[in-house]
Amino acid sequence: MMYPFFFRPTYMNMLEGWDQYSPERELAMLADHTDAFRISYINKDFAVCFSYPSVLIVPKSIDDEVLKKSAKFRQGGRFPYLSYYHKKNGKMIFRSSQPLIGPNVRRCKEDEGLLGTIVGSDERAYVLDTRSSQSIQQAKVMGGGTESTSNYRNWKRLQKALERGRILQESLIKLVEACNDQSHNMDRWLSKLENSKWLSHVQSILNAACMVAQCVEREEASVLVHGSEGTDTTLQVTSLAQVILDPDCRTLMGFQSLIEREWLQAGHPFQARCTRSAYSHAKLKQEAPTFLLFLDCCWQLMRQFPCSLEFNEQFLITLFEQAYASSFGTFLANNEKERFNNNVKEKTHSLWSWINSQSEHKRYINPFYSRNLFTIWPSIQPQSLQLWQGLFFRWNSLTQHKNEVWNAINNIINCEFWHSHKDKERHDLHLSLNTTEEQLSK
Repeated sequence: MMYPFFFRPTYMNMLEGWDQYSPERELAMLADHTDAFRISYINKDFAVCFSYPSVLIVPKSIDDEVLKKSAKFRQGGRFPYLSYYHKKNGKMIFRSSQPLIGPNVRRCKEDEGLLGTIVGSDERAYVLDTRSSQSIQQAKVMGGGTESTSNYRNWKRLQKALERGRILQESLIKLVEACNDQSHNMDRWLSKLENSKWLSHVQSILNAACMVAQCVEREEASVLVHGSEGTDTTLQVTSLAQVILDPDCRTLMGFQSLIEREWLQAGHPFQARCTRSAYSHAKLKQEAPTFLLFLDCCWQLMRQFPCSLEFNEQFLITLFEQAYASSFGTFLANNEKERFNNNVKEKTHSLWSWINSQSEHKRYINPFYSRNLFTIWPSIQPQSLQLWQGLFFRWNSLTQHKNEVWNAINNIINCEFWHSHKDKERHDLHLSLNTTEEQLSK
């Protein structure tokens, strides 16, 4: 954790890259489509919610006192917060933590009112809970729970159980063991792959994200997503749904903003989740490959829609590497409060500044990219999902040959672009000379 504070490359400016995403700039873009939101500084000292950023975009019709009371009714203070606004129909995705209703079914009028402002009297909306029924019942005993449809009118409950925590970490460990198996026995390899259940987790997350995207795009309904804390499976679903729905999130810069908004500023505990990786023998309670699974889902989208994402596989692999071990401060700590207290933005370099530098930027561009304005609906059938060989077999010689092919393709495309650009310059020069000759002849 300490190395980024001593990393001082002479070719980088420490101030660059930290403004990759800002709520003020996001609100300005939202203003072209709706005036229903405002900026709030209620969390400027992180007193309302330690895992939310200090500057928030909130509904204009809700005052800060209502937000405070809603925050007290949600685990960790994570009240329903805008994650995405769908410009096509004005529907929204919100995220939060679980409501603290407990076994006595407590109510919070302010929390109900906050969600009530999202939907009109004749509209419907959905709450997607990413926990199993058993987990929800256990949470109620401990003081948590889920929204009651009788108290939250026009909100219908959906449920898609996603695994988290130690189960995911054990799945990654088993997958890595299978990838390192040198026995060359097909049955043994397939058995180990199946027992890891890694692709089943990928399928479940894609399924949940498609469910949210379908509610927004096809049913024209807003969605609130949460699990327990709202910092793991919730973020997987909300961020992946945006990649499916929004072509801006499929660009290199847009995806960086998505990571900032939906993972870093949204309070995913990177330090706790990405501590040792699958090669460690230490069994840390909080470690889990939550972010890696999200990147794997994005790779599945990339494979099924090879021309719709501006960034390439190497970009996703770089994000995975930097989340676990980095010279930059971007993925340090567990939330914005910890990064603020440790002066991360003042004392370390931003990963985005390095990625967007002239020397690095071209390494992460998909040469076949063509902006696709439509929603991309992935197939989640088992036969449509594949193991991410570029990551899990990246030290394999076959993968290295694949990288060499991609580099050759990039060079060819860049060369053709250069020649076409030069041809255009020559054409424009000939037109200019002809025009000059005509004027002189007159």
